[in-house]
Amino acid sequence: MSIYQSLKEQVYEANMEIPRQKLAIYTFGNVSGIDRKAGVVGIKPSGVPYDNLKPSDIVIVDLDNQLVEGNMRPSSDTKTHTLLYKHFEHIGGVCHTHSTYAVAWAQAMRPIPNMGTTHADHLVAAVPVTDVMTDEMITGDYELETGNQILNIFKELNLSPEEVEMVLVACHGPFTWGKDPAKAVYNATVLEELAKMAHLTLTINPNTTTIKQTLIDKHYFRKHGKNAYYGQGC
Repeated sequence: MSIYQSLKEQVYEANMEIPRQKLAIYTFGNVSGIDRKAGVVGIKPSGVPYDNLKPSDIVIVDLDNQLVEGNMRPSSDTKTHTLLYKHFEHIGGVCHTHSTYAVAWAQAMRPIPNMGTTHADHLVAAVPVTDVMTDEMITGDYELETGNQILNIFKELNLSPEEVEMVLVACHGPFTWGKDPAKAVYNATVLEELAKMAHLTLTINPNTTTIKQTLIDKHYFRKHGKNAYYGQGC
């Protein structure tokens, strides 16, 4: 049995949640998880259908994208994942999907505005969208540059990756993350719902604006932070 068996099983289960939540079809999408003590990342192998995926198929790489364990190539998005782990030091899982509404906002190159309390329950900001890549980025180290675009927009907007656990990569699609792979997929599912709700809201009333900051703060901080009171606690 692999010494990374626990990580492989955790990442496998998170990947299988993608088709269950209808966040991608066929081989689209991927989830990874990190063992920071061991300095390794487990990630879905490239181009393997979810129906055929097994825990033993999960590929283990280090943070320099070198193969540690596995018989298949890791996801083509691996360099994006490892770059996020390097710079977002408190995250434990990363998810990339091709969910319909989130991709539509990414293709439209528009951030998803915070127009209601469902959005505010999960983050105080709009879901950010990156800048469009230059030709040099696209023809260069594309997946690494995808990660750099995410880092750049978080720096530009002064966003915390602990408070905003999702982003749209312009012309591409969503990336989400969380404390572990399961939370990363949870956030991808939430993001798809937020994208759908925002689309429908603006279809009904194109003049809809963002909600009051006091209402955003109320809903976010009753679920997050030291004074949170939503749910049953520890």
